[in-house]
Amino acid sequence: MAIPMVSLLKLDLARLATQQALLALGAGALTVLSFAPFSLFPLAVLAIAALYQSLTGSSPRVAFQHGWLFGVGLFGFGVFWIRISLDQFGNLDAWLAHLLTALFIALMALYYGLTAWLVRRLDPDPSWLGPLLLFPGSLVLFEWLRGWLLTGFPWLSLGYGQIEGPLAGYAPILGVHGVSLLVALSGGLLWCAIRWRGGKRIGAALALAGLWVCGAGLKAVDWTQPSGPPLRATLIQANIPQAIKWDPEARLMIAETYVDLTLEHLDSDLILWPETALPDFLHQIRSPLIEPLAERARIEGTEIVLGLPVMDLESGRYFNGLLAIGSREDLYAKRHLVPFGEFLPFKSWLGPLVDLFAVPMSDFTPGESRRPLLNVGAHRVGVSICYEDAFPAELIQALPEADYLINVSNDAWFGDSLALPQHLEIARMRALETGRALLRATNTGISAIIDHRGRPIDTLPAFVRGAVTAEIQPRQGVTPFSRFGHAPTVGLALVLTLLGGWRWIQSSLRKWAR
Repeated sequence: MAIPMVSLLKLDLARLATQQALLALGAGALTVLSFAPFSLFPLAVLAIAALYQSLTGSSPRVAFQHGWLFGVGLFGFGVFWIRISLDQFGNLDAWLAHLLTALFIALMALYYGLTAWLVRRLDPDPSWLGPLLLFPGSLVLFEWLRGWLLTGFPWLSLGYGQIEGPLAGYAPILGVHGVSLLVALSGGLLWCAIRWRGGKRIGAALALAGLWVCGAGLKAVDWTQPSGPPLRATLIQANIPQAIKWDPEARLMIAETYVDLTLEHLDSDLILWPETALPDFLHQIRSPLIEPLAERARIEGTEIVLGLPVMDLESGRYFNGLLAIGSREDLYAKRHLVPFGEFLPFKSWLGPLVDLFAVPMSDFTPGESRRPLLNVGAHRVGVSICYEDAFPAELIQALPEADYLINVSNDAWFGDSLALPQHLEIARMRALETGRALLRATNTGISAIIDHRGRPIDTLPAFVRGAVTAEIQPRQGVTPFSRFGHAPTVGLALVLTLLGGWRWIQSSLRKWAR
């Protein structure tokens, strides 16, 4: 008995829809390979072209589904390590930690779903405007929104995966979101070069090549200038397991480990310890540890910067602090805290759910410094504690005064996962955007000394106890991104989105006028 033609057509359409959905999901997973530690940066462009192909011919509703699946693939493979902190250190049952992580991934994927929906809504009859204007513009607008809405989660912004590639040359001009825009534009050009024919195909290929060649040329440009003599810097990595870090019986061992490693490197101009290296409040250890250590540093002519919690004895509030000692003392308190890790948002709404999170020291107060600057000896330094380095708009507030940058972190919360190399990649982008050397000291790794072009001078691998020493060059001046921030990129993305959707906007205005 013959199968009706309508049934065959429905079967073909269902098969095509399934293929497009799988293409979107696979494209998101493929994008993860562009980030560290894999650093296969061209794959991001291929993945974006595949995502756009999955949207071709679809309705806005189906496009939303495909965009969401892309986000699930990206975050599902890229940040599933979040469950480690919830499961192993957050006092949650494994099933609940996995459930909350899956929910978080599903929510973050909505940004890509909304991007895809907007593209098909504003460009229902696909033209060159979609892949070259509307898609890159809207993708970056939603990426930028993800970076600050509800305190922000800017992890896995597409631009980070290009730190080793030619497009990184644009970072000092446009910042990470600008590089993301160029990744999306490159994906659109690649799609055009594959789909179009004749002269249009050649034009798209030439435009793509020109974009990358120009980026490679920009990588050779120095946007800032040396300032004063080089500094000899040492990073201390004590490799204290997170499971014992807050154990009262381990406090003496932890302090002795850091002091012993420090005494071996007093010939350095600067010695840097990681975030909350010491698990005691500053006022508890000032007399027995901090003051003698500061005196020894003054005698030896070195500066020591260390992370530790700091309590305001009058109010009882406590802060995640970074203390500089040696020739002078200065203190910075972390301003941008991690939700559910360093503070519990919506306490009155969550009610008894708050009790599920038994993370040590999880009720910090944000610091009130207007700018992230710390006086370290004769230098002013731009500082960030852990997650703060993922917010470039906040870090560039330290410029132009900052001679170099410091980031201290404790990525032990996330075990032996992709979080460690991904976080190092973020720090490298901050150095490149600002044209400043960056010192990154972590509890369990990866610690690194990074030059002003975002290149690691030397690193200490994860889960190794020791120190790494190298010279850095203080610098002055500002890059275009340090001066103008995200405004040019966000403005450009908005213009591209409006131009790409202009036909739909005009049509809607005409209908409204009637």
